[in-house]
Amino acid sequence: MAGQIIIKQGKEKALLRKHPWVFTGAVAKIKGKPGLGDTVDVLDTRGSFLGRAAYSPHSQICARVWTFDANEQIDFAFFQGRFERALRMRQAVLPEGTTGYRLIAGESDGLPGITIDIYANWIVCQLLSAGAELQRGVIVEALRSVFPEHNVYERSDVDVRKKEGLEQVTGVLHGPTEPPADLVIEENGLKLYVDIVSGHKTGYYLDQRDARQAIKKYAKGKRVLNCFSYTGGFGLYAASAGASFVRNLDMSQPALDIAARNLELNGLNSDNVEHVQGDVFQLLRDYQSGEKFDVIVLDPPKFVDSKASLTRACRGYKDINRLAAKLLNPGGILMTFSCSGLLSAELFQKVVADGVLDAGREMQIIERTFQAADHPVSLPYPEGLYLKGLVVRLVG
Repeated sequence: MAGQIIIKQGKEKALLRKHPWVFTGAVAKIKGKPGLGDTVDVLDTRGSFLGRAAYSPHSQICARVWTFDANEQIDFAFFQGRFERALRMRQAVLPEGTTGYRLIAGESDGLPGITIDIYANWIVCQLLSAGAELQRGVIVEALRSVFPEHNVYERSDVDVRKKEGLEQVTGVLHGPTEPPADLVIEENGLKLYVDIVSGHKTGYYLDQRDARQAIKKYAKGKRVLNCFSYTGGFGLYAASAGASFVRNLDMSQPALDIAARNLELNGLNSDNVEHVQGDVFQLLRDYQSGEKFDVIVLDPPKFVDSKASLTRACRGYKDINRLAAKLLNPGGILMTFSCSGLLSAELFQKVVADGVLDAGREMQIIERTFQAADHPVSLPYPEGLYLKGLVVRLVG
């Protein structure tokens, strides 16, 4: 063991409740000289074991707990066991035929700082913490033991690594030199192209699988506006459900090009589907002069990346919901989402309500959505719940 972290008296309560983070303010002293990502034992002032963690000297979260079991070592068998357990749990909840899903959801799967997604025969890893970085080789070896037929690609190209004192990294960890450009996954009976090299997140928004399925209840024979569409997932589901018209809006023309190809991939008629490139905020303003829709989807990127940006982000959410509410036909449906973990579900509902009120409309919540079941939330770790959605209906 590289060292020990001694927790201040009274600061061990979160760890006793199995919350996996140790903040610098809770540390009384550090014994030994642990390096970046090294495994350390976390003890209380009496020397009692609290957890075994990865040390991160550059972050406010200076240790992330791998295990609360003193008998468990952080080695190949540890990671192999975590992956096997996660796979069993996914197999129990995923719809039949699903080939794109989240295998590891960080702390909620007992692997802090690690995100792992499966796309057909490719595994995509994000190693976001110092501990995950140090264990990269063992992680890949354990993945290969559980998924011997899969290739492994790394997408550790996110800003949060800077807080851990790490550089951004991408590339193949096992398999051919480059992943295929036309990787296809299946979900809920539909096929989708995924770009794991340069696409958003690890390639796709797997967490919205359930919400995409939900739009099918509302889309048949309706005019649908899909805002911040990325590669057109919601629009594809709406078209497959028999929407009379679908318009996808996004800033990225390459993403919209994939959206068009997704329609072809599924043999759907593209005559009643439009793909419009541009700033969604401005387009929503442009449409105020006359266009109306029956179903509007607002699935923007994360507006909140720190507590300091929360107020500004709330203004953004309020603005787009106000604009969208004005564009709805009587009885219309607004599906609105936030993937900002720092924005609570309660505050999100208030912000949406304020936007709808400013639009002079009255709406009712008829459904709530959250991240799909392969993105679980550990009970002691509420931070694991980040995606929340409201399906609201215009009264009248």
